[in-house]
Amino acid sequence: MRAEKKWILRENAEPEVVRQLSSELGVDPVLAKLLVQRGIRTFHQARSFFRPNLEDLHDPFLMKDMDRAVERVRQAVTGHEKILVYGDYDVDGTTAVSLVYSFLRRLTSAVDFYIPERYDEGYGVSYKGIDWASENGFSLIITLDCGIKANEKVEYARQYGIDMIICDHHLPENELPKAVAVLDPKREDCNYPFDDLSGCGVGFKLVQAYSQKYDIPFETLIPLLDLLVVSIASDLVSVTDENRILAHFGLKQLNGHPREGLLAMIQLSGLEPTHITIDDIVFKIGPRINAAGRMESGRIAVELLTADNAEEAIRIGTEINEHNNERKNIDRRITQEALEMVRTGNCLSSGNATIVYNPQWHKGVVGIVASRLVEAFYKPTIVFTQSQGGLVTGSARSVHGFDLYDAIESCSDLLENFGGHLYAAGLTLKEENLPEFCERMEKAISGSIIPEMQTPVVDVDAKLNYSQITPKFLRILKQFQPFGPGNTAPVFLTENVYDNGMGRKVGAEGGHLKLELIQESHPYHHISAIAFNMASFFDHIKAGNPIDVCYYIVENYYRGTANTQLRIKDMHERDEMI
Repeated sequence: MRAEKKWILRENAEPEVVRQLSSELGVDPVLAKLLVQRGIRTFHQARSFFRPNLEDLHDPFLMKDMDRAVERVRQAVTGHEKILVYGDYDVDGTTAVSLVYSFLRRLTSAVDFYIPERYDEGYGVSYKGIDWASENGFSLIITLDCGIKANEKVEYARQYGIDMIICDHHLPENELPKAVAVLDPKREDCNYPFDDLSGCGVGFKLVQAYSQKYDIPFETLIPLLDLLVVSIASDLVSVTDENRILAHFGLKQLNGHPREGLLAMIQLSGLEPTHITIDDIVFKIGPRINAAGRMESGRIAVELLTADNAEEAIRIGTEINEHNNERKNIDRRITQEALEMVRTGNCLSSGNATIVYNPQWHKGVVGIVASRLVEAFYKPTIVFTQSQGGLVTGSARSVHGFDLYDAIESCSDLLENFGGHLYAAGLTLKEENLPEFCERMEKAISGSIIPEMQTPVVDVDAKLNYSQITPKFLRILKQFQPFGPGNTAPVFLTENVYDNGMGRKVGAEGGHLKLELIQESHPYHHISAIAFNMASFFDHIKAGNPIDVCYYIVENYYRGTANTQLRIKDMHERDEMI
């Protein structure tokens, strides 16, 4: 099932600036337009954009409480205190723990790490984790990607003589935890110049600050950047400002000298070493690391990412890969069950929101299933399953432009706990509260959602003729990478194209299309294209009918050979025959 998408072509803002930039840089006007869309209007700004520099990273001591955090870590290291590095079980949390743990291991042997169990302890700092720290003699806990709302847990730890340093990037409450230091660029009283670091990014700023203060060469931190780019890509933070620099050099590290654990993931994912992209992390590497926390324990993800030798890394990586295969099978089955529920009306809601519940579903995949339902029905979606203690837990996903977190917050009196952000959230409530919650969510959504939010949109950056896709065009377009939120891969539109007759269905069930496209107005330029889940267009295309396509331009590597390919995002049939 494919929701009909509306295409919106971005206007050519500031055409005179585009013309001047195109002339100064000697590039196609389409590329100049892409730069202006990104706020780049001068030759100097373009040079900085195309040439990221580690010297442009912000001073870590601009972050509130950084001086306190560094001094407390120093005290623990020189005093031979036991330090516990504590983080969430997702990719951002496990990469953050791996990064800070790897750094501290160089300074002291009195360091260990702790990842809470997803189904036993839940998200964030747990009492069980603090008890474990106390029983094992730790006097300092450094939290990563969590802790900003752990006010009571910080007080609980203090009773055992344990100090806490919080490194988080989520939005704080009005009252901050009374920790030794709270590092979070989203603090209202924090003047750090960039507030969209990942949790791992905040951890990196801590080790950068420590190194800066105690004369540890910055070059020794560069091997940590492969972890950081995995977190930036997987946590979908913006790839702008400092994150763009860190992601750029993180990819260089990942492609040139990846740690053993990430090399194992690259090999087990079937990726081409030395040509790893942000997309490869998002769709191949990140989900495998996440599968550890979803299916078993996030601890094995950290063991993988801190493995010292290839043999150990492959052993752990193979185990994680098997968890990922199991996760995919469960994900497919539950998605089909959820789709059938909605289609037959056996769901909790299918009006303004899609809400489904099955107490037997695996808690670790409900977020993935919610995303699949958004793709199918394009409505705010919540997928519930049963949790411990007679509670129901759910993952929520939204549509573009709609603040689902705000809608959930309006029902907070019915919830045991909840957390998240604009487009994704998690929540827990008593089963008896489900009917009222669904009713109130329907009202909350209907009162604030507008028709424009209920139609999926493809934002098209520019129209393009196939004749413009030259080697020089591709070389410069490649320098726009790394792509991600805030610097998304450009979407191009080409009209009136057709297949050269070699198009075919591909994939296990023939659900995808492999095409060789020719543009009517430029018949001597043809280009390979792949269209995932668009087999429904095959008969139209095979009959020689034209289509309009919007797409990304990607570079595929196979056995050392690079090939340019269009990855079609959407297509529309044209009425006239060729």
